[in-house]
Amino acid sequence: MPQPVSEHASVNAQYEVVAADALTNVADRYDAQGKRCPFCEQGLRCSICSQGPCRITPKSPRGVCGIDAAGLVMRNMVHINVMGLAAYSSHTREVARTLIATGEGKSPFEIRDEAKLNFLAKVLGVDEADLHARAAAVGHRILQTMAEDTHVESTWVRALAPESRKRVWRDLGVFPGGPLFELMDASARTMTNIDGDYVSLTKTALRMGIATFYAVQIPLEFGQDALFGTPSPHTANVDLGILDPDYVNILPNGHEPFMGFALVTAAASEDVQAHAREAGAKGVRIVGSIETGQEMMQRLETDDVFVGLTGNWICQEYAIATGAVDVFAMDMNCSVPSLSELAERYGTTLIAVSNLIGVPGTHERIEYDPEHADDQALSIIDLAIENFKRRQGNPTSPVQQTREIVTGFSTEAVLDALGSSLDPLLEAIKSGAIRGIAALISCTTLKNGPQDSLTVAVAKELIARDVLVLSAGCGNAACQVAGLNSLGAQEWAGDGLRGVCEALGVPPVLSFGTCTDSGRLALLVGTVAEALGVDTAELPIVVTAPEYMEQKATIDAFGAVALGLYTHVSPTPPVTGSPEVVELLTQGAEELIGGKIALGDDAVQVAEDIAAHMDTKRQHLSI
Repeated sequence: MPQPVSEHASVNAQYEVVAADALTNVADRYDAQGKRCPFCEQGLRCSICSQGPCRITPKSPRGVCGIDAAGLVMRNMVHINVMGLAAYSSHTREVARTLIATGEGKSPFEIRDEAKLNFLAKVLGVDEADLHARAAAVGHRILQTMAEDTHVESTWVRALAPESRKRVWRDLGVFPGGPLFELMDASARTMTNIDGDYVSLTKTALRMGIATFYAVQIPLEFGQDALFGTPSPHTANVDLGILDPDYVNILPNGHEPFMGFALVTAAASEDVQAHAREAGAKGVRIVGSIETGQEMMQRLETDDVFVGLTGNWICQEYAIATGAVDVFAMDMNCSVPSLSELAERYGTTLIAVSNLIGVPGTHERIEYDPEHADDQALSIIDLAIENFKRRQGNPTSPVQQTREIVTGFSTEAVLDALGSSLDPLLEAIKSGAIRGIAALISCTTLKNGPQDSLTVAVAKELIARDVLVLSAGCGNAACQVAGLNSLGAQEWAGDGLRGVCEALGVPPVLSFGTCTDSGRLALLVGTVAEALGVDTAELPIVVTAPEYMEQKATIDAFGAVALGLYTHVSPTPPVTGSPEVVELLTQGAEELIGGKIALGDDAVQVAEDIAAHMDTKRQHLSI
């Protein structure tokens, strides 16, 4: 019997629909690639200059330029990380633009969490008394700090990182400046014949990782909190079954939720709903997809307008294959280039809402502008209603599966659940009821098994060992659709963790948002360390990415290592061509900076290794 393509029954069912129609899909494309190039898998191939492509072999241990295996492997890794930091920085720029437009009264948005705006203003030295002037000034200052020179310590890192970490980073020479100048230096450094030293290249990756957490992700997420509200716990529905073909369904897809929130506001209008009913639909629904959907679901109660989340990035083709998607609105990140073939077959209109999106066959471009987001949202809804008229009577493949989960666990929400104090959490850790905390920040991939299979297995193994899991990224959707973010998952937890969760009324896997929430997690880790009077590297806290896939994940991993955390990744990154790099990342880094990379594709062994690491940290803390 062939292996299923996914952990989830809904996706497996939709795969059969797409396969029967002989249409492109991620699972078949993965198989069609066959055996992968061993040089690429090990990081030993380079084609950045005209003398290449070069491959490092025992008979040819250096490229034409003279670079050796260690230098090439790490230079390739820095190239990947540059893309990750650039994508996060682009998102932060959009947050700043939206804050500026909102402060100037030119956007349809408002400041929903003034406390978060004030937090940002304090870090940035903004003292405007007027709320709107303060919002605009914060937006301008975010842009300014993004362009701080690499010879100047980042405003964000100086203000927010734990003192113990800042000392380590200064001593090691990895204290970053602004992300844009870090990107410039890293890009220049990784040209041909500039930096071929794997140690200095590793330091470059660490600098970018620190800048990502503090100077990009924190202003990004806290800016979105200021605009759209700070997440708080509530129930929501997930999985492909939330797509009802009798409604006009619009799926905001990507990582930037601005147009998604504008669409929800516009769709809540009775005039809009009446327009949809006149077209023969029951109404208009906004349905979250991947990280944009997570950002929305973290903050919005579900109702008959915003109905929840379909799943992570591998789900998008299968969602369109239901025949129930009228508009697929693509913002920055994770809209696959193959969508037009499925959109044509199943009757979906593809709309790019970001200037970065270049999906072939896109039908319309309505690029997000904070000053016109309300009118843009209405235009998208009109196109969706027209699409519904065209697809009426077409066959659909509705999915039955849905899952009710609990979402919205920001740092503030975690503290609220604990009675506005870290003390109950610290006591639970000290008593051993909670062995430690694992931040599961992952993508989803087919490289190490069916979609989400390893993520779900690792999460289950961890909670069985009394490890509290905070889930973010596409791995968050994996856990949600599998039921791990539901109260019913308490039965899968170990006795100690289950008791804590039952007392607090929370799941053993807390939905912490998206990959951009890694910075929020860094702040939480720093807060716990300072409460205990120790460095972050001494804590029984780990990071796991059981199914990392793309460039944002690799830069997050280096940020976690810089924070002093044990960081598990799977599949194995393309670094194995250099024993020196492998030794540095998996062992030597722990001595230098406190954190390290751990590898592993077996869920039981991964969980055992994490538990052993936590036990060692607990012993050192005498708890």
